[in-house]
Amino acid sequence: MDSITQAALGASIAGALAGKTLGRPVLLIGALLATLPDLDVLIDYGTAVANFTQHRGFSHSLFVLAALSLLLAVILWRWKPELGFPRWLSLTALVLITHPLLDTFTTYGTQLFWPLGRPFAISSIFIIDPLYTLPLLAGCTAFLLRPPALRAITAGLLLSTAYLGWSLVAQQMITERVQPALAKAGFAGGELLVQPMPFNTILWRATAITDQKRVEIVTGFLDDNAPLTLEYFPRQPELANAVSHLPETSRLEWFTRGFLDYQTISGEITATDVRLGIPGAHPFSFVLAHERDGTLTPANGELAPRPAMNTGALPLLWARTTGAIPVLCLASLKTPTPGEEC
Repeated sequence: MDSITQAALGASIAGALAGKTLGRPVLLIGALLATLPDLDVLIDYGTAVANFTQHRGFSHSLFVLAALSLLLAVILWRWKPELGFPRWLSLTALVLITHPLLDTFTTYGTQLFWPLGRPFAISSIFIIDPLYTLPLLAGCTAFLLRPPALRAITAGLLLSTAYLGWSLVAQQMITERVQPALAKAGFAGGELLVQPMPFNTILWRATAITDQKRVEIVTGFLDDNAPLTLEYFPRQPELANAVSHLPETSRLEWFTRGFLDYQTISGEITATDVRLGIPGAHPFSFVLAHERDGTLTPANGELAPRPAMNTGALPLLWARTTGAIPVLCLASLKTPTPGEEC
């Protein structure tokens, strides 16, 4: 999740556990502790692919954070012994460990058990969702105005947690809605990713892939019984095979679970993570190799130029979310005319 949300969650947990004893400063302590795992963005691992796939790695590992919480609890206990070591340990452990657990609900991928296993991504909430964050901020605000405001800060935690639970229910409902259409279109055996569109859990995006093609479906809870619109995108397995021997390719395939789009652009073979963003505006695309006269030269996995931001995207997404427009073609970000397909 975004840094403001993580800080608000950490501050809320700290306030609920130690607000009566430490007062307002405990919110700052919780917020600072909650930001520690994301400091890994300051580390340069050498290539853009490495930086992309190592983020939410060791710093989000439950093994690492369990040990760090013990160390920090000892330091904080010596600084403020009136709270007691058991409560300091509970505070540091809960604040640090809830950070990667919350990140796991997003699509990016969190390596909870680094250095073992693959990243976890439940994909039930967008990385920024005001309905999750606002209850936490409201509880913290009440605490700052009239400490310790335990009822308000606890209510914020309960509401945000309930919203997280709703996101799982909503995801399952959307999955059941799109599966028959995908099966009819020949995607029954393909990989499927169902995730919310930006900033809400009302409008959802389903992405299914096979070796030859990808299909996108956008549907929401305000669509009534409108038929689903399937938007198709060809894949190029020959390009994937051409660069499959490269370590950057293997790393990206592992991290994204195969949700990659390979393209040749001006003699450069690129791989784009199609999980993040929307078609036409995917933020993570990497140059894997240069092709000249049939010869491939490995690249350093640098970031490819990002597409320009469509200034009309947000109004269209909002209109689609509220049901004001029944269909939105993702690739072109336009509404099709009657009889026209995306």
